[in-house]
Amino acid sequence: MKIAFVGKGGSGKTTLSSLFIRHLTANEAPVIAVDADINQHLGAALGLDEAQAAALPAMGAHLPLIKDYLRGNNPRIASAEAMIKTTPPGEGSRLLRVREDNPVYEACARPLQLDDGEIRLMATGPFTESDLGVACYHSKVGAVELCLNHLVDGPDEYVVVDMTAGSDSFASGMFTRFDMTFLVAEPTCKGVSVYRQYKEYARDFGVSLKVVGNKVQGQDDLDFLREEVGDDLLVTVGHSDWVRRMEKGRPSRFELLEADNRCALQTLQDAAEDSYERRDWERYMQQMVHFHLRNAESWGNAKTGVDLAAQVDPAFVLSEELAVPQPS
Repeated sequence: MKIAFVGKGGSGKTTLSSLFIRHLTANEAPVIAVDADINQHLGAALGLDEAQAAALPAMGAHLPLIKDYLRGNNPRIASAEAMIKTTPPGEGSRLLRVREDNPVYEACARPLQLDDGEIRLMATGPFTESDLGVACYHSKVGAVELCLNHLVDGPDEYVVVDMTAGSDSFASGMFTRFDMTFLVAEPTCKGVSVYRQYKEYARDFGVSLKVVGNKVQGQDDLDFLREEVGDDLLVTVGHSDWVRRMEKGRPSRFELLEADNRCALQTLQDAAEDSYERRDWERYMQQMVHFHLRNAESWGNAKTGVDLAAQVDPAFVLSEELAVPQPS
């Protein structure tokens, strides 16, 4: 299942996404972690030092390889150059699976050993000096969106994406790619403002959204969040000595995380599993096609010089059965 963590800058979404990844790994779930925030902090939150985090390959730098692999022998896509970030899979496309080896993972993912097991870590890549003034953030995350469009996953597999701060992800259709979106909110007016934006934007797309209250220090904070977000408040997290040690670069073993916070993380996993059970694969494909056609009309056709609507395979629908690794 695909999980997104969103929230305003400084809300703690990267810290909570890293804790959730550690929790899943402790529960022996296979995990692909993706840092899709322009401020690349997920690697550090998972224990990488500055040099190791900087050495992670940037998915955006491997976009030609990603497109060429995913295109496969799909007859509707004449060339990798004709693909854009929203191009949907069709008959002949290559798909990505959580538990497999493929050229995309070889180029863009790195194994990372945590206390309780190993994950794959991927990163969209930071802004570089050459990007300043000529590129936007969304051009950097196009590789992430394309991979999510072609990724099939099962109920016991996790793809956890640390998204950009604020509501920027609504500039593309990527916000519809997730079974559950956890919005991390502090008990402040600014903390819940992003929640209101997300709730409004996601209303017409059936996005499963739950709020995780962070930095909650007492009953007044809890009451405030309940008043502001209502039933969307799933769980709250308070101060953590374990997290403070982690942020100082001296983390304890994950099993020593406070019991209340371990319970909160299990609540997140339970909510994600419940949401996956309601996944509608046909609607999932319809939304993918919807945003592809919108992007094709607004800029894609002009950029590629082809009619990108022709890339849509009306008979193709992703399914859980396709998540099983195929023989080479």
